[in-house]
Amino acid sequence: MKIYVMTDLEGVAGVMNFEDWCTPESRYYETGKEFLTLEVNAAVDGFFAGGATHITVADGHGAGAINPKLLDPRADLMRGWPEGFPLLLDSSYDAIGWVGQHAKAGTEYSQMTHTQGWGYIDLSVNGVSIGEFGQMALCASELGVRVIFASGEEAFTKEVQALTPGAETVSVKRGTTPGKGDELDVQRYSRFHLGAIHVSPERSRRMIREGAERAVRRAQKESFGLIDLKPPFERVARFRQDGDRPRAISREVHPSSVIGVMKMPFNRQPEQ
Repeated sequence: MKIYVMTDLEGVAGVMNFEDWCTPESRYYETGKEFLTLEVNAAVDGFFAGGATHITVADGHGAGAINPKLLDPRADLMRGWPEGFPLLLDSSYDAIGWVGQHAKAGTEYSQMTHTQGWGYIDLSVNGVSIGEFGQMALCASELGVRVIFASGEEAFTKEVQALTPGAETVSVKRGTTPGKGDELDVQRYSRFHLGAIHVSPERSRRMIREGAERAVRRAQKESFGLIDLKPPFERVARFRQDGDRPRAISREVHPSSVIGVMKMPFNRQPEQ
């Protein structure tokens, strides 16, 4: 079984906030990268134990957050996808999983919650609200690649279960802030969902390894992980006020391909 693993940093156990942990200038950035890479290694070990034959790890966080020196040598590391979606995922893969992911913008009781950046209020395809996970999960389904595993914050795992029922999920922390924050501008929203209760990094890795192995073993016996896609595909994005830029909305339609609509530029118009 050939597996593609998408990674991010904000959903990792022990990563406390964006300012201190998630950019190259952050005082704990190298520690955050270590925590992520070790969670990825736990997933890789579990996938291979369950029967995986090849694993590609995609470093999906901003400036990058995988430490190649620490990465399990059995896994290939991918960084850079010049043509955009589906981020070099193709039909040669049997399955896709996530490690370190956060929930979509506007999710209550989540942590560092956003879609791509702090500017989104919401993103939807055919009326279904999605985030970074949903974008790739839809692309994967168009390619016939099954969603089998996801680890990150609790709100994210609920998002996964709603969009791809049956996928194995592991929650490593739980956000503590109520409210969606839809009324906030970019600057205030970036500081909104910061509180969380974390599983210890060591215990999170044990949970991830066990969950990843279960996911592969189940995927070889059960049918789950593909989203039923019905064209045409309409993408609607709503954006926050950002300084002097007012709130905006964008609508694009592709007649046959969800990957195609994901590649389309945003045609922003002031929101009425």
